[in-house]
Amino acid sequence: MTDFLIKSTASLFVLLAVYHLALEREKMHHFNRFYLLFAVVFSFTIPFITIEVIQEITNPVTSQNAIKMEAETIAIVEDSTNYWLMTIWSIYGLITSILLIRFIRNILKLSSRAKSNTKINYKNSKLVLLEEKTLPYTFLNNIFINETDYHSRKIEAELYTHELIHVTQRHTLDILFIETVKTLFWFNPIFIFYKKAIQLNHEFLADEKVVKSHNNVPFYQNLLISKANANPTYYLASNLNYSVTKKRLIMMTKTTSTATALLKKGILIPVLTALVFSLCTKVVAQETNKKQQTTSKKSESLFKNYYDKTTFKIKDENGKTVANKKYKDLTPKEKNIVPALLFDKNKPLTTKEIDKVLEKGGPETFIVDLYDKKNIKVKKEDSDAIYNTAGITEKPEYPGGIENFYKFIALNYKAPTEANLKGKIYITFIVEVDGSLNDFKILRDIGYGTGEEAVRVLKLCPKWTPGKVNGEAVRTMYSVPITIQSKI
Repeated sequence: MTDFLIKSTASLFVLLAVYHLALEREKMHHFNRFYLLFAVVFSFTIPFITIEVIQEITNPVTSQNAIKMEAETIAIVEDSTNYWLMTIWSIYGLITSILLIRFIRNILKLSSRAKSNTKINYKNSKLVLLEEKTLPYTFLNNIFINETDYHSRKIEAELYTHELIHVTQRHTLDILFIETVKTLFWFNPIFIFYKKAIQLNHEFLADEKVVKSHNNVPFYQNLLISKANANPTYYLASNLNYSVTKKRLIMMTKTTSTATALLKKGILIPVLTALVFSLCTKVVAQETNKKQQTTSKKSESLFKNYYDKTTFKIKDENGKTVANKKYKDLTPKEKNIVPALLFDKNKPLTTKEIDKVLEKGGPETFIVDLYDKKNIKVKKEDSDAIYNTAGITEKPEYPGGIENFYKFIALNYKAPTEANLKGKIYITFIVEVDGSLNDFKILRDIGYGTGEEAVRVLKLCPKWTPGKVNGEAVRTMYSVPITIQSKI
């Protein structure tokens, strides 16, 4: 929603500025009418347009087989109830409802006036005769005038022509459109200026027709000035005395050449193009690693072939060689104690040095001794002993994996209501031999009951697959981080 408001307002502001600077003072009122309406529709549409621009970037490719990284998985728990947002929407709904009621009531009031008073057919419109003293004004195809002035013929022909243009060109529809938008987006003042621009352009159109039809500019100008201080009428109607300013009086005698009109209309092409590309463009990074990818594939291929010429001597519990195998024939347990690469651990290797090690390949023979003390995870004699994850053969696991565990946390955790509360909780617990969780300890929390709530959720957790040493379940210490992010 914020993105929509920012982009639409930016577009509305730029297009309105272009109108006032380049178009308003030129005598091309039909085009300007279309432009103002188009500007509103275009600005509401532009936030939904996305143009993806692919930008190629070059990143080095690292072989996953050469380097292994272990990343910490965390659950982000967001506050599910945003009271500030609810309050803002409630205020918006209340004010919008009041303005909509006012808007609809004025439409009904004008319609009721048209129905309850005498009507006379006049060309393509209806003259509605009112008892109250008023200047002529138009709503839809109705021209409201004073009954006494009509019968005594005090209404000048220029005024009839003026109001008839509002009817035939359906100016009321423009007013209803911009007023609806202004009602829904009452918090954005720019629509006030759009409505003023649209109404003034309507008067330019009507004035232009009067000048062409009656060909008496000084008389019409004096007539407008004499009527300028008359009583105001409804804001939904097209009014004769709307903004009788220097602009209208000057516009009656102004001319605009075809070349000037085309030039100023042409300005819109770069303006609209600039708006689209500045507000709708999304840069999408696409990695190109031609040289690096070639090197990576070469390294990967060398890694797969690293132990091709190596013979693995498998020893039994007595230290005797019982089998000779190739790497592909090793069991998962045997592969587990075979290092990815054999190189000098006392000094770091460069990429070129690693490539040389890969190209040279592994040794001719390699001893695999599953019963060597350094390769055996030994279960402690104490049945109640607690293991850490580094000292066991198989780590404990939540049903479905760690990602499902954090989904369970996120779904069941009730975040505190404090605004902008952010931080990380660390909790340890014991995974028992039957998979249940016990002995919860909060190592760090961020207050407001965040740690206690995490313990409550963990107690609801289904049983895990316990940790094991050589296939036998053991009690295992496990720790998890939980990130809290409460947004307002």
